[in-house]
Amino acid sequence: MNASDAAPPAAPDDGLPAVAPQLRALRRRAGLTLEAAARAAGLSPAHLSRLETGQRQPSLPMLLALARVYGTTVSELLGETVADRDAIVRAADMEPTRAGGWIYYQAGAPGRGMQALRVRVPYGSQGDIVRVHPGEEWLHVLKGRLRLRLGDTVHLLGPGDSAHFDSLTPHRLAAEDHDGVELLFVHTLLQSPTATLCLGPLTGELP
Repeated sequence: MNASDAAPPAAPDDGLPAVAPQLRALRRRAGLTLEAAARAAGLSPAHLSRLETGQRQPSLPMLLALARVYGTTVSELLGETVADRDAIVRAADMEPTRAGGWIYYQAGAPGRGMQALRVRVPYGSQGDIVRVHPGEEWLHVLKGRLRLRLGDTVHLLGPGDSAHFDSLTPHRLAAEDHDGVELLFVHTLLQSPTATLCLGPLTGELP
């Protein structure tokens, strides 16, 4: 590849810290090769490599996928310092973080087997690709309308509607209205060592 063919580093998204220093360390801590982690997160190895070297900034769907695979939270991926685990999360303590146009707030305590977020999905932000990964997801529409694609079926959800589905079902989220959509979102983390069995055999050294 010629130097001119290499993609220039992307400008960091407003409100999103540099995540590259965390991504490789957390992948290696999880004992995953670049190829295995990328496959589990629905990314190409080249794309994940660019995230780990800071040439690209991940969107929130990417961060969620990587958090699941590494058995951690989005906060840890961002290198944020989390408070001691507590049963109560106060509204005043929820700081917004932006990624790929999405805005999210940590709505749950760290160190649990699932992660809870309050998320705002803007209109026109379709995430990245259709997601498929082990685990479960639950979401509840607070405001606006959500277009949820599960497999070959598209569902339109309004305020008060919920969805609970197996994450191995191909899925995609999008805001139906120009004002965007606000959600409560809960997903499981792959914190059990046996979860790596879902990712296929791991071979070779960790780059």
